[in-house]
Amino acid sequence: MTVRVTRLESGLTVASDTMASVETVSIGAWIGVGTRHEPAQVNGVAHLLEHMAFKGTEQRSARDIAEQIEAVGGHVNAYTSRETTAFCAKVLADDLELATDVIADILQHSVFDETELSRERAVVLQEIGQSIDTPDDIIFDHFQETAYPDQPLGRPVLGRAEIVSSLDRDSLRAYMSRHYSPERMVIAAAGKVDHERLTELVAEAFNGLPDDDTPTVEPAAYRGGDFREARELEQVHLLLGFDGVGYRDDDHYAALVLSTLLGGGMSSRLFQEIRENRGLVYSIYSFVSAYADGGLFGIYAGTGAKEVEELMPVVCDELAKLSHDITEPEAARARTQLKASTLMSRESSGSRAEQLAQQLLAYGRPLPVTEIVEKIEAVDVTALQGLAKRLAASRPTLAALGPISRVEDLDRVAARLN
Repeated sequence: MTVRVTRLESGLTVASDTMASVETVSIGAWIGVGTRHEPAQVNGVAHLLEHMAFKGTEQRSARDIAEQIEAVGGHVNAYTSRETTAFCAKVLADDLELATDVIADILQHSVFDETELSRERAVVLQEIGQSIDTPDDIIFDHFQETAYPDQPLGRPVLGRAEIVSSLDRDSLRAYMSRHYSPERMVIAAAGKVDHERLTELVAEAFNGLPDDDTPTVEPAAYRGGDFREARELEQVHLLLGFDGVGYRDDDHYAALVLSTLLGGGMSSRLFQEIRENRGLVYSIYSFVSAYADGGLFGIYAGTGAKEVEELMPVVCDELAKLSHDITEPEAARARTQLKASTLMSRESSGSRAEQLAQQLLAYGRPLPVTEIVEKIEAVDVTALQGLAKRLAASRPTLAALGPISRVEDLDRVAARLN
């Protein structure tokens, strides 16, 4: 196994995955906090902080950060999710020290300059506005909030415009000092990397992280329900979902295989029946969103105002079939698709660094790829049908946006599934 893990005295975890055939290294800091760790009154602070981390430190201006990384041909990126925030860089192997120092600098010495903050708030507000104007994007926020109403897991990652407009530097500093502790952080690198050298660099650079102050996280409480918004659009954007499983659940890999079988590609049931056979949609797919203590299993479709009348019964019919009508050949095909995508992702140093960090945050240990493949291959027809019954037993979540007058009500949809 090419993976090595070291836990520093501070509690910070350092992990590496050596790839002998490449000349680059991807490195990043993954923090086990995200939108669901925000108090309601500062919803969006995690995402705004992700933006502001690149806007200047005590040693570097925003321009310095960009120029120093790009001067060596590298690039930096970051993202915020509901449970994780990440700051990443990819550089040539010889520039690992620079990349490590830049990431450590932005996470420990950001100044949150008021002028930069004012500009970046405006940028994030534009991002929120763009999301609202993009129906196949904003529908997922409505779906999430309907599935998890009045709780952190249901709030939008970008935050709400009225809250983001009022976030100040004290809000950012308070959030960072409370959450960005070494115990909640993994520094992971993959590519042409020496573990001992990486550990030395991290131990030297990450010496100013705040003490741990782990807040209480509100448990996920799936509710389900119905959201509808009429808009003058060409399409109805639909999301139908159910109470899914978390990534620590025994059915996690079964959920991934089931989603692949149902709507994971051109050979999937939904694509073949709804697009190829009936021509009702351009886009339709299923997905799994897994969290520490729960998850969602969902289907997205974009269809015409008239076609939606035929679409919903067919989608429900395909879902209902899953509990009793799955063949071993199609289960095998879905397992192979999922296994192939897992193995193909390992050709990217960025993907391997992210997978390693996420595994350490989720499970406290790296998962050998052989173990992941074994779990995928162990998913049989009985497991898939059992999970389908488990999903159908939950109250559905339905979100619809666009010309929605012909979308069936939630009770009618639920009746079709049983």
